[in-house]
Amino acid sequence: MVGTFRQRRVTTVLLLGALALGLTACGGVYPNSTFNHTSEYNTAIDALWNTLLRWGTAVFIGVEGALVYAIFRFRRRPDGGTPKQVHGNTALEITWTAIPAVILIFIAIPTVRTIFQTQAKASPDALQVQVIGHQWWWEFKYPQYGITTANELYLPNGRTVNFELKTFDVLHSFWIPQLGGKRDLISNRSNFLWFTPNKDLPSSAFNGFCAEYCGSSHANMKFRVFAVAQNEFDMWAAHQKTAAAFQAPPAPPVAPATPVIKKASLVKGAPVAADTAKAVVAEVPVWVFPKEKYEKEFPASTPTMPIPAGITFDESLLGKGDPERGRQIYSKGMCIGCHVVSGNPMSMGIVGPNLTHIGTRHTIAGALFANDTKHLTYWIKNARAMKPGSIMPTIGKGLYDPIMKNTVTIGGLTDAEIADVVAYLQALK
Repeated sequence: MVGTFRQRRVTTVLLLGALALGLTACGGVYPNSTFNHTSEYNTAIDALWNTLLRWGTAVFIGVEGALVYAIFRFRRRPDGGTPKQVHGNTALEITWTAIPAVILIFIAIPTVRTIFQTQAKASPDALQVQVIGHQWWWEFKYPQYGITTANELYLPNGRTVNFELKTFDVLHSFWIPQLGGKRDLISNRSNFLWFTPNKDLPSSAFNGFCAEYCGSSHANMKFRVFAVAQNEFDMWAAHQKTAAAFQAPPAPPVAPATPVIKKASLVKGAPVAADTAKAVVAEVPVWVFPKEKYEKEFPASTPTMPIPAGITFDESLLGKGDPERGRQIYSKGMCIGCHVVSGNPMSMGIVGPNLTHIGTRHTIAGALFANDTKHLTYWIKNARAMKPGSIMPTIGKGLYDPIMKNTVTIGGLTDAEIADVVAYLQALK
């Protein structure tokens, strides 16, 4: 009777274990899986993982099989006598020492080979990208192109990319799961990481993360990666090199025509009028990763963070701001002390993200929110409520700043003024 009860209990445990194991395999899309062959880096890591898994499984089966055999073969029996006492078995001890050593050799060889492969220097013709981690956003610089952007990283498929990793403040860790690689950003030194997105990879969007705890908004320190065809990357880079394309609304018929100032003159340093930001027409077509493709093919990449309670705004003003008034408010306010807008000579700050082409980006606030009118409005009004620990001060007049611990009065913006600034920023294409 006791034996039957034990058998039922063991059977129940085994069935529950099998059910739990089966449920772990159930799921839909895995947007952050590292086991892809989208670059030579994660292809090598996946191959190493499979090798270690095979050897680990073989060792597990062998050890557990020997253990089960010993349990049943040498279990105590009612009519059994006292087992023979032995001091040791030299041959057996040598065998079970030699077998793990041989297994470790088979594990060590592919491991060391993969380490040397992934730690080697990048090819001389690689695309150079400087990655700078901030609390809590990412800055990307392309020194070969003279481009600086934030939170959205564009990579050409089929070309090796060499990342120089630095931190502006505390430790961070740069990780793009689906392209492979995770490496720390350490103070007062540069780390390097490289890989090549597969040449035949379709234009794709991926998630990027900080994988090293770095403060209260560590979980909100994300970025987006767009692996695109070489010709698409070239178009994106050519556009990013230009000044922000902003054109004020058409002037009334009685007013003189607004002069058109080409971007080329701004880039090359030719003399321009004092208020050139009023009318800058893009010579280079605007190209960014298509929004429809981004949202359709990678829904897990689309931010869904709700707007925190307690931030109020007159939503009748959403989308009704005047970009020219917004340019004037922006150019005379505190924003210019932190942000750069190429083409706006008043905006030369380097503390916050580069806003030159913010109107073309898919996300804001370290990829925490979608870059749409509503989220951008609430972000400008009270960034510190939207993202804990943000160094961007609260701007909405009459709101409480949780870091400065005061109510914003002097320098604060009304809802109408914020709507104008939002219109200006969204016009920066």
